[in-house]
Amino acid sequence: MAIAAPGAAPADAPAILSAPARARRLGGFNRRSARPRGGSAGRSLLQKLTPWFFLAAAVGLLLLFTYWPAVNLFYYSVTDWDGIDLEKNFVGLDNYVQVFTDPRIFAVFGVSLYYFLASFAQMAIALYFAALLSFSTRFSNLFRGILFFPYLINGVAIGFVFLYLFQPGGTLDTALGWFGVTDPPQWLGNPDVVNWSLAGTSVWRYTGLNFVLFLGAIQSIPHDLYEAADLDGANRWQQFWAIIFPGIRRVVGLSFILAIAGSLSVFEVPFIMTGGANGSATFVIQTLQTAFSFRQVGLASAMAVVLLLIVLVVTWIQRRLFPDEKVDLT
Repeated sequence: MAIAAPGAAPADAPAILSAPARARRLGGFNRRSARPRGGSAGRSLLQKLTPWFFLAAAVGLLLLFTYWPAVNLFYYSVTDWDGIDLEKNFVGLDNYVQVFTDPRIFAVFGVSLYYFLASFAQMAIALYFAALLSFSTRFSNLFRGILFFPYLINGVAIGFVFLYLFQPGGTLDTALGWFGVTDPPQWLGNPDVVNWSLAGTSVWRYTGLNFVLFLGAIQSIPHDLYEAADLDGANRWQQFWAIIFPGIRRVVGLSFILAIAGSLSVFEVPFIMTGGANGSATFVIQTLQTAFSFRQVGLASAMAVVLLLIVLVVTWIQRRLFPDEKVDLT
């Protein structure tokens, strides 16, 4: 074993580099470590662009399946295309003129009035049960499920169920016979009754949707307000008008917009149950018959555009008459 001289480094110790050598080594290290920095910047750029890639896919699908068909709809509405021939002749606004001048086309909007009135009934029923079940009630979860369950059922299935309910000698006639009604009307065969029957079916189906919207809005109201109202001696009816209704005003306005749009675009229930017979054809059914039964796709496209514009105008008027206001219950 060698003995190192005083002041000298041990023989097995690492060599001490001089300042120029350390500079060269550190410079080389910095040059080598600069390469991963470029790769890190690339990965950082990729991470920033990744959300936009997903967004681009969603927007692309939206443009492909929503806005591009809408553009084609406007194009078809100014042609006389029959849906089969490759040739499409430009006719200008003739289809729109026919929509507003032909009474057989525009008169079917009268059928929408039945569904519009029925929408107020379903909103009133939904608001009543939402306010009732928002408080402590026995079996409240069971009743909530019962009210919301019809909305989960497919519209075609609902149409067939109520078709057997309203048929002559069916379930409804049998139930009315228990109370002495021996000559019930033709629920789907009488033009004076058929639209009321179909509108009642839509009430049963869509009440659950409004119920969930109202219930969620009511439960978002701070519970302290109810406690303060109880201390002031307010009953449930006074609490409804002073706390609940102002707190859910925006949701009521949304339900009103949905009611207007839904009443103008009713399709499933009348199409399954009557096929538009006996004066029950809605504007959407009339549009489909014009396109696929009479082979007038250009005219049907104009009808669809008119329906879209009517919904937009009615919604705009409603928003102007009943603008959104910030609700401050405190």
